[in-house]
Amino acid sequence: MTQKGPDRSGWIRFSGIGIELAGAVAGMSLLGLWIDRHYDCGPWGVVIGATLGLTGGMYNMIRQSLAAFRPPSDDGTGDESKKQ
Repeated sequence: MTQKGPDRSGWIRFSGIGIELAGAVAGMSLLGLWIDRHYDCGPWGVVIGATLGLTGGMYNMIRQSLAAFRPPSDDGTGDESKKQ
């Protein structure tokens, strides 16, 4: 049986990247909220947690996006240093 319709594997992978970014920001913000409540330190836990989540999530998103658009190497391993 052949597959009919557009190939959706690409957009599913890219939507997962966005969900990972949102999860990183939300998770680190919740950790910061817990730190704020536990140590009574005001909004600084949430601010630092959201900043760390955004930084890590953006790094991961950019890394995965660049890897998705990188052309495959000839030997299939992705190591360009073996080419001569």
